[in-house]
Amino acid sequence: MSARLIGQPAAAPTWALLQRHLLRAMAAAARHFVGRYTQPDGTLIWRESWPGMDGSDDGYESFGNFALFYALGGDADIHAISRREWDAVTRQFTAYGQVHNEFDGYYDWMHHGESSTSFYAFGFADPTVAKDVERTLRFAGMYLGEDPATPNWDAAQRLIRSPINGSRGPRFENSAEDWVTHRPILAAYPPPFEDIPGAPGPLCDWNDDRIFGEVLERLNARMMRGDVPLNLACTSLVTHAYAYTGDEKYRRWVLDYTAAWRERAAANGGLIPDNVGPSGQIGECLEGKWYGGYYGYRWPHGINTILEPVLMAAANCLLLTGDSSWLDFPRSQLELLIGQGERRDGVQYVPHRHGDAGWYDFRPLQARFHTHLWYLSQRADDWQRLLDLGPRGSWDVVHGQRGKGDEGHAGPWIRFLEGALPDYPEQILRANDAEMRRRLQAIADDQTTVDEQDVHHWQNLNPIGTEALVQLTLGGPQLIYHGGLLHTRLRWFDAAARRPGLPPEVGVLVEAVTPDSVSLQVANLHPTEARPLLVRAGMFGEHRFSSLACDGAAAQPVDAADLALVAQPRSVACLTLGLRRYAQPPSYAFPRW
Repeated sequence: MSARLIGQPAAAPTWALLQRHLLRAMAAAARHFVGRYTQPDGTLIWRESWPGMDGSDDGYESFGNFALFYALGGDADIHAISRREWDAVTRQFTAYGQVHNEFDGYYDWMHHGESSTSFYAFGFADPTVAKDVERTLRFAGMYLGEDPATPNWDAAQRLIRSPINGSRGPRFENSAEDWVTHRPILAAYPPPFEDIPGAPGPLCDWNDDRIFGEVLERLNARMMRGDVPLNLACTSLVTHAYAYTGDEKYRRWVLDYTAAWRERAAANGGLIPDNVGPSGQIGECLEGKWYGGYYGYRWPHGINTILEPVLMAAANCLLLTGDSSWLDFPRSQLELLIGQGERRDGVQYVPHRHGDAGWYDFRPLQARFHTHLWYLSQRADDWQRLLDLGPRGSWDVVHGQRGKGDEGHAGPWIRFLEGALPDYPEQILRANDAEMRRRLQAIADDQTTVDEQDVHHWQNLNPIGTEALVQLTLGGPQLIYHGGLLHTRLRWFDAAARRPGLPPEVGVLVEAVTPDSVSLQVANLHPTEARPLLVRAGMFGEHRFSSLACDGAAAQPVDAADLALVAQPRSVACLTLGLRRYAQPPSYAFPRW
């Protein structure tokens, strides 16, 4: 394809210098991290055995953003490291007994989702790797009813048969051994049921064997048979298979399974129930209660682990169809929860839990849910609901430390897009750099032994963070950590190296997104060399460009999924790209160079 020359001579923008610094520094930090904590074969330097069903997700999470970092423009060896570590974690946790046939034997889809984000990113890194495709189709087949050894799917009832599922099929009865590593953690959460002897709340001591015995008996009787909204996170795995193959069966399954849950919500007065039994009946194993299921409205996290999978599934359906009405599903859930809430000092509080006495645990609603909804819909009313959440003042604060995921700055990013926080690009880049340095210092200070290290040890030290790069270069929010796919306006390729990500010395800053355009700056910091690059409309090529305006010139019509550009040396270009969103099927396929 013919390339357009872009850019005018300009001093190097600070944001571009910080962006390139972050790409260089994080690659070096990642190598240091891997060298410190892994064996030559990539396995974690850790204990010989690890019991229970919890842990493989944390192994994968320890390197979970490496492949995405490469796909954004990180060094090529980080891609190789990401693949080596995925294989090594798979071997190690197979030896521990948790992984079977390269997929977790049985666990819930909050944890499957966490462990899958690195696997999904391999599609962005290199979609031609045959082993990735084979694994993806085999894993998806476990949920489409294609593998008789893993009967997770009930086609007649359109449900996943248990909240605990995986490569060993649905697990209808948990053992004490399954929960052994999680008991100390869950002791800090409310009791899962209201009739546990000796555990009236507010916490439930899973470390007490007598109480744990009562909990386990009720878990098996009430929670382990039938479906829960959390399983909607599985739609990302099946959408991932579609992006590799374009096979209609994957598209059809995602739409049908999401529709089944939408119908269950309609049957429950509009609010999605948090459980259905083996026959598809709401509350079948919970005395008719629509609440109280596994990862439901009561336990352990409340509404967040219901809203997340509903939003992920609707986003996947939109990606697969271009039909924005799928977003009515998460929108309706947010509206119903807000209707049960109240405003305090200009801040929207919503109930985060529901029990026999009704709604309780009122807290501010996290901005990220409405951020994703608005970003996907581009509707003015969704934007207004986002702005109405409050507290807007807290959105001006760019903090440093991050948790397990790379997300955490949805509010400040929105403030930047509305023009109220112009320094946000520099602030978030500096914050990501500071967090990387804090983690490197923690690595330097780490004197723990393998027996002292819990399964979260390495993910808490992983120095790579991608939130700033995703927001600023791709023009989208960071993916939902528990298994969401990455939905963005743009994607970049290095046309000279024929690889994904920004070319060397090139920085990008997306400054505005509208329903039909995206505005950005492209800076080439190299003093003497032009940089050929290619920009794609959408992370999956799901959009098409409709026009291109550069440096104040009149917009020229185009009709393409990819645009070839050449950034002149020592230059900055200001571009506005017209978009037709969701104009074509999503695919991982690389450009035709």
